[in-house]
Amino acid sequence: MKNLLNKITTVFFKKQVHIAPLAVFRMVFGSVMFASTLRFIWKGWIHDFYIEPRLHFPFYGFEWIQAFGAAGMYTLYTCMAIAALFIALGFFYRVAAVAFFLCFCYAELVDKTYYLNHYYLVSILAFLMILVPANRFFSLDVLRRPVLKATHVPAWAINIFKLQLCIIYFFAGLSKLTVDWLVHAMPMKIWLPANVSLPLIGPILNHEWVAYFFSWAGALFDLSVAFLLLNKTTRIFAYCLVIVFHILTAILFQIGMFPYIMIAATTIFFSEAIHKKIIQTIQSFFSKKEDTFRTEIAWQYSAAKRKALFTCLFVFFFLQVLLPLRYLLYPGKLLWTEEGYRFSWRVMLMEKGGTTFFYIKNPANGRKFEINNARFITAFQERMMETQPDMMLQYAHILKDEYKKQGIANPIVTVESYITLNGSGSRLYIDSTVNLANEKESLFGHKQWILPFEK
Repeated sequence: MKNLLNKITTVFFKKQVHIAPLAVFRMVFGSVMFASTLRFIWKGWIHDFYIEPRLHFPFYGFEWIQAFGAAGMYTLYTCMAIAALFIALGFFYRVAAVAFFLCFCYAELVDKTYYLNHYYLVSILAFLMILVPANRFFSLDVLRRPVLKATHVPAWAINIFKLQLCIIYFFAGLSKLTVDWLVHAMPMKIWLPANVSLPLIGPILNHEWVAYFFSWAGALFDLSVAFLLLNKTTRIFAYCLVIVFHILTAILFQIGMFPYIMIAATTIFFSEAIHKKIIQTIQSFFSKKEDTFRTEIAWQYSAAKRKALFTCLFVFFFLQVLLPLRYLLYPGKLLWTEEGYRFSWRVMLMEKGGTTFFYIKNPANGRKFEINNARFITAFQERMMETQPDMMLQYAHILKDEYKKQGIANPIVTVESYITLNGSGSRLYIDSTVNLANEKESLFGHKQWILPFEK
């Protein structure tokens, strides 16, 4: 057993491998992030997400993070775009990697309204990019300081990205092993018929069997693709599946950049020979001819840094495994309560909507009135808040503070919310007798005022 463990440690962590896959990943990640950031600015989302809203819904523990003014947010995203470009080029790489990670995380922590799995994925990959020497080969840093060049790195510098992607696919597949997804083909039965106008495949999307096919195929893909990518003989086939799967989901469901990020990131699984060819192809466009692979220079952290780094990575990946499982701490149906839902790679599992009415009652005179949510939050914020209990609680406290300023000493905030989940029919969601102004948020505490999901 000890010999097997030592062998695994050597192969996956200590063994020196060529840096080409890491250099290509750096270029791919930086380029996609550069394009994504420009797209975000071009579409006017800085204004829509940060400037227009009067109030925001920060993540628990990050209430101190606030949106800057217009000039500040545009500056933040400009810095993010420049940092992404510098990552792609390997130019002042370490500074650029840290700057991109901090800028991106700051922007995403301002408001949970806009949380998406691919934003979480980007923040994770950006963090891992800080830890690896991705600029020591085929980069502007090497061009300006040749002493930085290295051709070989420890295997962990590449395998941590493979491990992260394996975790994502595995938990995405595991989350689909539910009655709703496999037995009732929900929410595919709701979503697919909305695409019947698409050319070629549109006419068949209204058939029930297609919803079941997509549901079962999606679960099977997520559960198996990581193993297929790790196997040399099935890797090309698996990557073709990755392209087809993610392009199809991008066309049918319009889920932003997530499919393209996954397609780009999954190239890390290919052999160093393929990545060398990619670099040689890029190099051929330049007039200067140089044999980039002529010499071999190994790179390694010092023993002290290596120990600290391995400790950091162990804690990081331990949390990556625990976070998707934290839903087990809570009673009730996960998709209903959404306690433990975020940061767990649960992608496209539910169609959830509803109507929510907030009321303020003045305990001094018993007067009660309904809140016009448009006075405080945007339509998009309201739509997200109406199905997410932690946002409801935050909004209740926002209303409490607002009406305190207007002279109501201890305003009572109640909510009447009706939610439908995966076509199950509308039902009361929150205990309307509970004063949410007195309820406190906690990191792992169960919200007892969420009514149980009754079939």
